[in-house]
Amino acid sequence: MCTLEKQGNLFILTLTGDDEHRLNPSLIDSIRAALERITAEATGSSVLITTGQGKFFSNGYDLDLASSDPSSLELMDSKLKSLIFYLFNLPMPTIAAVTGHASAAGFILAMSHDYVVMRKDRGFLYMSEIDIGLKIPNWFVTLVKNKVKSPVAWRDVVMRGTKLTADMAIEQGIVVSAHHGAAETMKEAIKLGEVLMARKWDGKVYAHNRRLVFSDVLAALNNEIVSRL
Repeated sequence: MCTLEKQGNLFILTLTGDDEHRLNPSLIDSIRAALERITAEATGSSVLITTGQGKFFSNGYDLDLASSDPSSLELMDSKLKSLIFYLFNLPMPTIAAVTGHASAAGFILAMSHDYVVMRKDRGFLYMSEIDIGLKIPNWFVTLVKNKVKSPVAWRDVVMRGTKLTADMAIEQGIVVSAHHGAAETMKEAIKLGEVLMARKWDGKVYAHNRRLVFSDVLAALNNEIVSRL
């Protein structure tokens, strides 16, 4: 479901295969296990890059599973909240290299990284809930408000389901750079990772500062996690 490659202190987490990388419980658990391995193996100044093979970065929750087993949607949401909480506490900079479509929960996963680089010749960022008749979770909206520039953009992303190209996402502050093709996008993500590693930041300090910057997101995540206990 995913692979983890280490190049020096650069970790590359890849969602494998040519499917839509739907965030079912098994895939979420696989990503979480990779992040725990990264935490255990990281030494010195490290960086995480997350990417996906094929046409999709991730097309969100596994809606076929949710249709056959309605209780699984709550399980996927609970597991994703826990995963994102862990990602926000990871003691290193994080980069999402989006080389295909990132929709709904897949868009949330990408935005939960510190930096997003994106392929410009294929793929959209898309909060699809309004178009498929699903109520968007509160914590999704809190993350959007912390990662997207303006209330007008919040409206377009959440209430109109606007499909953002890489260039549009740069204008809204979601994406830092756009590139032609998957290989070029990954090349630029690695280059950015090397620049960040060269700063030799203390990972624990970096994670502490991230928690302060995104305290609203962590509070929303924590409140929903606690409310389910």
